[in-house]
Amino acid sequence: MILPEDYSDEARALWNAALDLNRAAIAVSPGAGRLPPLLFFTDPDRTPRPWETAARLPRGAGVVFRAFGRAEALEIGQRLRAATAGRGVRLLVGRDADLAVRLEADGVHLPERAMAEATAMRRIRPDWLLTSAWHGAPLQIGAVDVDALVLSPVFPAGGASARKPALGVSAFRARTLAAPCPVYALGGVNGARAAGLAESGACGIAGVEAIQAAFAQPART
Repeated sequence: MILPEDYSDEARALWNAALDLNRAAIAVSPGAGRLPPLLFFTDPDRTPRPWETAARLPRGAGVVFRAFGRAEALEIGQRLRAATAGRGVRLLVGRDADLAVRLEADGVHLPERAMAEATAMRRIRPDWLLTSAWHGAPLQIGAVDVDALVLSPVFPAGGASARKPALGVSAFRARTLAAPCPVYALGGVNGARAAGLAESGACGIAGVEAIQAAFAQPART
């Protein structure tokens, strides 16, 4: 899907790069075909009105709602579900399976420390899309039961990743090629840097502020 010219140049650059990565990943791992090429990660501090960005994402994209235990999690989650339902944009909830059920979400995203919880979730909800954060540490063989990993930070990034050294494309590629499932690139990925991921093996692009900024202006009809 090519975005219309009414979207910003940055939005089209990110989306087209994400689509190209996903197509290349499918050739190696057919399972990548069920993954959203672009994942928008919410953050209570950096994306205070995430439903506005979610409503502007193209069909086929995804949203990872991370409430981090905030009291308003249900209200924001409902806004996100309303912004994505019926538009072909999938909604994943950060770790909280109960909240995912209440929101009729499409899956769950797990922190790296909780990656092992995916096996039990998959038995209960085989229809869910399951992803997990990953920061590049060696993975235990047979312990990964998610549809995709989200590896970060690829480039210097904000938020919690600001304290972590960037992997760089070469190290990212090495880890991606050795991973047991498709891997998203997260951390400092913008339109200009996305082109450099072409041979990285990534199945798509994930982001917080870069995606929010790229899709900040609504498409004109």
